[in-house]
Amino acid sequence: MWTFFRSSRRMARSNANLEADALERAAELRKLTQRLLNVQDEERRKLARNLHDSTGQTLTALKISIAFLQEKLKRDPDSAAAVSEIEGLADQAIQEIRTMSYLLHPPLLDEVGLPCAAEWYVEGFAKRSGIEVSLDLTRENARLPDAIEIALFRVLQECLTNIHRHSGATRASVSLHRLGGNVVLDVRDTGRGIAPERLERLRGTSADTGVGLAGMRERLFELNGRLDMKSDAGGTHMRAVVPLPARPHLAGRNDGNEVVFSPGFAS
Repeated sequence: MWTFFRSSRRMARSNANLEADALERAAELRKLTQRLLNVQDEERRKLARNLHDSTGQTLTALKISIAFLQEKLKRDPDSAAAVSEIEGLADQAIQEIRTMSYLLHPPLLDEVGLPCAAEWYVEGFAKRSGIEVSLDLTRENARLPDAIEIALFRVLQECLTNIHRHSGATRASVSLHRLGGNVVLDVRDTGRGIAPERLERLRGTSADTGVGLAGMRERLFELNGRLDMKSDAGGTHMRAVVPLPARPHLAGRNDGNEVVFSPGFAS
């Protein structure tokens, strides 16, 4: 009998140690993931600046040289036509570089804040995708902390990208508001929705959730926020909630293991 009790105690201690190790490893992995996201954001900012300042200036210089050639070749229609074609290609490259730079890290995000950057991105997304997107923004003089603005902008990008790739929707809506000490981003679509079994997997922690959804969760978790998700045959609704610094504690904070639904979350 005593042997049985001693064996049970050893097993209990072993299980407790294994659980503690698992929690420690999970915390370390979460810290590493957050560092990688921060590095990714900084690299995007640097790359965007280099594209705009270096490559953009090189293409602008090319345009000046083309204009000089056009002036010299006015009497040679064939050569002038060829130079005009080169000018068109240079204009296209400049536009593509500018768009790529802004998508990597829009300067509006640093200069005037999230609402203006979101408006710019949504308008561009609607043009590129052909999806009609309505936008409802709360514009306030007070800026949000940089970390919150960057996180919510990346969530917006990921949500709209998923709508374009997977939903089959022709319409979507985006709203950004401050509610009850939190900033809330809602992204809805009118697409085919997510199958129930797939939705359950997305609420889990397996690799099947995808890199994009995992990245959104990690960004929000770092800010004591949460990601809510609902979907049916009428479409999908994603909600990101982040507490403002004046109220650092958010009731119902997720534990990082699953998507948490707030009681007032409506589809």
